[in-house]
Amino acid sequence: MLPGARDDDAEQAWALGHIDNLMRAYARHDDVRSVAVVGNAPLEPDSARAATIDACDLIVRVNGFALDRPGDPACVGSRVDVVVFNRALRATPWVFDDYRNRLYLLVEPGRLHWEPELIPDWWPADLGFVAVPNREITLPLADALGLPVRTEPTWATTGTMAIWLAATRFPEAAIQLAGFSFIDDPTQTSWLHAWGEGCLVGPEHQIAAESRLVNSWLDSGRAQLWR
Repeated sequence: MLPGARDDDAEQAWALGHIDNLMRAYARHDDVRSVAVVGNAPLEPDSARAATIDACDLIVRVNGFALDRPGDPACVGSRVDVVVFNRALRATPWVFDDYRNRLYLLVEPGRLHWEPELIPDWWPADLGFVAVPNREITLPLADALGLPVRTEPTWATTGTMAIWLAATRFPEAAIQLAGFSFIDDPTQTSWLHAWGEGCLVGPEHQIAAESRLVNSWLDSGRAQLWR
């Protein structure tokens, strides 16, 4: 290799290994055999679902998530190890609770097009986060979805990026999913949230493609969905 030339394979391996090591550092066990990825769609109480989520070695939650409150019916569990979020995050009362003991992963596929590199004014001054690398994560996911993210402003939702991270970074782990309405309703044009107001599905998202991908994992047994 010429002096100063980049070894792209080595750089990509390093970036993925960095994400792997960070996520494992926040897991309950070094040997991660089960990962829960929980979105923020409303769900009815289910004690079995909540217990399964909280029993996982690593628990990933997305954007403005909600947790079970003491004394309320069990629904989605109360543990969180990793928060996967974007810059449009609508913080709920749980997002920054105990934040020093969580890993915050920022997805920023919009940086491939128009999104500026800005930290929201309301972000805690003493809280760091790690940006999810677009070349190693966003682009392969877009390829799997058939999205032309390199030339057009279209990319996966933060929820699907969180699922992709879990499934690809922990290929031997059992994946438990909950709180993702697009899996069963790929034609919806708005989101309902477990906490706070709903919003429109962004024009940059093609959730029918995301539904097909995740359903293929459900059909193959790669992941399990708790409804």
